[in-house]
Amino acid sequence: MTSDNYKLLIPKIDKDKMPNHIAIIMDGNGRWAKKQGMKRVNGHKAGVRVVREIVETAREINLKYLTVYAFSTENWGRSRMEVNYLLKLILDSLIGEIDDLVQNGVNIRFIGTEQHLPPGYDVKVEENCRRSWHNNDLYLNVAMNYGGRRELIEAVQVISTKVKDGYLKPEDITEQVISDHLYTAGMPDPDLVIRTSGEIRLSNYLIWQSTYSEFWFTETLWPDFSRAEFIQSILDYQERKRRFGKREK
Repeated sequence: MTSDNYKLLIPKIDKDKMPNHIAIIMDGNGRWAKKQGMKRVNGHKAGVRVVREIVETAREINLKYLTVYAFSTENWGRSRMEVNYLLKLILDSLIGEIDDLVQNGVNIRFIGTEQHLPPGYDVKVEENCRRSWHNNDLYLNVAMNYGGRRELIEAVQVISTKVKDGYLKPEDITEQVISDHLYTAGMPDPDLVIRTSGEIRLSNYLIWQSTYSEFWFTETLWPDFSRAEFIQSILDYQERKRRFGKREK
């Protein structure tokens, strides 16, 4: 089924089993570009178009939370040219899309660390994102300069400082306290994690939050990922039984 026919799948979604939060590892841009005989940057540019389509579809099916992995803390190891292009593409895409996002009820936030970002980059991001923070139809999180281990390190640093200063006791540290100090504080954990390109791993993505997530892997490279396949991942998710370690009744 082509992306043009994805609307035929939407009525099949069980609204009572709709995931509250979907997280996506958008993988395969470089390999897609290579297959097309193009430079890697062309794959990233094509990937932006797919992000737009998936956000639109998420709004259409009334998904509440969507988190996309845009740039990892490990991506700094790529060539300087590719890194600079990615940073510019992500910021330019935000600036170019923010008006439509605001008008369509999307609340967008960037989650990640400020380490190694160019001076003023995070300020420009927040200035644009802030315009959408009154919206509550879809919460879109862009994991930018994100690493799950870095997130936990920063959470532990803040919590340990609060213990040192007497605001917390060691015995007061619970799972909820840790969750409250993550970049995703106040958000539900992802019910479904999607990864494209055939890789079957988390790659340092939402490692605390995805403890009980369902996973859906596809061989499709991200620039070829369609609205129809996105809907299909939800339909497959709805066929699963989530017991969270409890015995099935």
